[in-house]
Amino acid sequence: MTVQTSSDLVPADAEEGCADPVMPDVIDTITGRRSIRAFLDRPVSVAEVKAVLDAARWAPSGANMQPWEVHVVQGATKARLTRALLDARNAGTAETADYQYYPTTWFEPFAARRVALGVQMYRALGAARSPAARKESWNRNYDFFGAPVGLLFFVDARLETGSWVDCGMFIQNVMLAARAYGLETCPQASLADYPDAVRSVLGVDADRRLICGISLGHPDPSAPVNAFERSRVPVESFTRVHD
Repeated sequence: MTVQTSSDLVPADAEEGCADPVMPDVIDTITGRRSIRAFLDRPVSVAEVKAVLDAARWAPSGANMQPWEVHVVQGATKARLTRALLDARNAGTAETADYQYYPTTWFEPFAARRVALGVQMYRALGAARSPAARKESWNRNYDFFGAPVGLLFFVDARLETGSWVDCGMFIQNVMLAARAYGLETCPQASLADYPDAVRSVLGVDADRRLICGISLGHPDPSAPVNAFERSRVPVESFTRVHD
């Protein structure tokens, strides 16, 4: 049996500046991923969800701790969770997320990127000028954008920041693995706005911190919100090469 080493995967002319990928499907899977905010009414089997998680579990983690915990919701449980989150939102309950996701005061260049995304998204939703439409669009977060499956990610409260980094790599693996099965996702910090409500519905212990959720399903190709132009800053803007 021939064993392929990492050096075998590098093109012969790589040192001359060639950057052609030897596994282009991997690159396409990464660059083709986008956050889907409209899903088809089409079921996703438990077997498919487990297959996605089976691939994602190979994410790296410090000391192989594998700190992630996943709760899969569908059907009646997902409906109960949606109702609990909407009730909390509509009652004006203060958000009590287990951690601070965004800065308390926005600053550049992050503020401009946030505004640009919001303009694109709400324009695609047809809610650019209507507060009521914007509220309805936001509430769709708690309905998992109509996806048949929701994933909620938890971590033990006794663990430190490094384990949250590990969970982030695992969550990215989930999103990429989903694409291999013809599924798409939307990662949502909004699903962690009311962690006590989530823990109550799912029977999760108080010593588990809710990181975020993911909507999982088949994307609706006709929805404009799934098709607006995405943007990323160039590599040169965030990279320094030290010789």
